[in-house]
Amino acid sequence: MKRVHIIVFIFFIFSAFTPAYGQQEPPLLTFEEWLLELRSEAVGNGISEVTLASLDSIEPLERVLELDNSQPEFVQTFTRYIGLRITKSQVARGQALLVEHSELLEEVRQQHGVQPHYLAAFWAIESNFGRATGGFSVLQALATLAYDPRRASFFRAELLTALQIIDDGHISSDQMSGSWAGAMGQLQFLPSVFYRYGVDGDGDGRIDIWNSLPDVFHSAANFLSNSGWQVDERWGREILLPSDFDYAMAGTETRKSLQQWKNLGISRVNGEVLPVADIQASVVLPAGAGGPAFLGYSNYRATLAYNPSTFYALTVGNLGDRFTGGQPIQRMPINEQAMSLADVFELQELLNANGFDSGEPDGRIGRMTRGAVRAYQSENDIPMDGYASAALLQALRN
Repeated sequence: MKRVHIIVFIFFIFSAFTPAYGQQEPPLLTFEEWLLELRSEAVGNGISEVTLASLDSIEPLERVLELDNSQPEFVQTFTRYIGLRITKSQVARGQALLVEHSELLEEVRQQHGVQPHYLAAFWAIESNFGRATGGFSVLQALATLAYDPRRASFFRAELLTALQIIDDGHISSDQMSGSWAGAMGQLQFLPSVFYRYGVDGDGDGRIDIWNSLPDVFHSAANFLSNSGWQVDERWGREILLPSDFDYAMAGTETRKSLQQWKNLGISRVNGEVLPVADIQASVVLPAGAGGPAFLGYSNYRATLAYNPSTFYALTVGNLGDRFTGGQPIQRMPINEQAMSLADVFELQELLNANGFDSGEPDGRIGRMTRGAVRAYQSENDIPMDGYASAALLQALRN
């Protein structure tokens, strides 16, 4: 299989190509007309009438669109995001479950090359160890998002794939539950990821990522393995930056060897030298120059294929470390201020108005916005960390 670079569960990577926040045009078809057209396409794909009957009572869900515009990666600070997901009780439960399922997880490690403690971290964050897989009808959630014009093509394809999964007999439509965004099962796969990387781990002829732990773990590990996961590496580590660090080098766009970073004055967070290893790494700053700093390795980048959120990837890595006795993040930021979608939209407008191209304002922080922030910081003699902060917004307002 080809290595996966971008298949995600939270879809803001598409926002740079969508209408601006608050400026979407309504679809030309009514929902009933649109659904009739979709059914025709599904018939052309070979979907049976029995499966298509599951669309008979589908209606758009306003709640799905509300949640789409308040994703935690956009509106939570790093401190709050990680604090909600890494707790003493979660660490203790993960450690107990690693013991309980050690035989199965070792089988998965040998076959797919993903360490059990990291796989357990994905499991914890995605569904609270299988206890919270989402209460939405996947078909209804995907139909809502596919009808909404902002990312219609992407979610239309996911909906058609979900129908194929039902038609293939893996799950019934009434049991296909998931998140508001259509992510399914205990490790929250989109239908396209399920279809490409799902594994029948228990050998019963079906792929059941809702109820079968062998299917859940083998499928998730298969996805990660094909995303570049390395069994002989950790995800990364917290570090100390030298006082003269060039913040323009932060971000996954820049990769250097551990020796090169060491030569630039970077050390472990306790001040000790970095290990000797043939690893390419990037500096990651989830809260800007004033927050903690990390080196992200290959497994950090593989985690971004699972969900392209910096917060998410760092949380998975640290929680996995905690399961095996690792320490909490040492240099958490103090008094972080959250940025709402409206704040980011205003920030983008102000950057553009001052000659720093952040693209079409959409309320989401992507590559162009970070580049515009860095350009503004460079011109104003501010550390070029690319961090879109409340302080930066206030400076632009002034």
